[in-house]
Amino acid sequence: MAQTLVKLYVHIIFSTKHRAPFISGEIEPHLHAYMTGIVKGTGARLVRIGGMPDHVHLLALLAKTQTLSGLVQVIKKESSKWIKPCGEEFAEFHWQDGYGAFSVSESGVETCIRYIDNQTTHHVRLSFQQELLMLLRKHHVEYDERYMWD
Repeated sequence: MAQTLVKLYVHIIFSTKHRAPFISGEIEPHLHAYMTGIVKGTGARLVRIGGMPDHVHLLALLAKTQTLSGLVQVIKKESSKWIKPCGEEFAEFHWQDGYGAFSVSESGVETCIRYIDNQTTHHVRLSFQQELLMLLRKHHVEYDERYMWD
């Protein structure tokens, strides 16, 4: 094949360090807008972003030359640098070391978007940890819970 043709959707989830509730309703739209710009700057496309005070969900369409780990590293590094000077309350802001990521088929994009949009509803009954474990089981991802949380 003479061309490289790629369409890879990925649902990415990561939390603040120790799930500290740094992402208040006041800073959230600004942080999400900044993260959208970061993703765009890498050549990827952010389809949807959402979350809660202690974590974010992103549905991204990766660029054809991009690695998932490279994208997540840039998002976390640049957004962390951006938020720290936004106020004293963010001076100790950090993202967790790891992340969860799940492939999304074209037919599953709208379902994933609704899932991200309905985070407030999900978290009435599920913590971030419960949500992540549920997604890991759903996607048959092997994990050792001893090393899951920082």
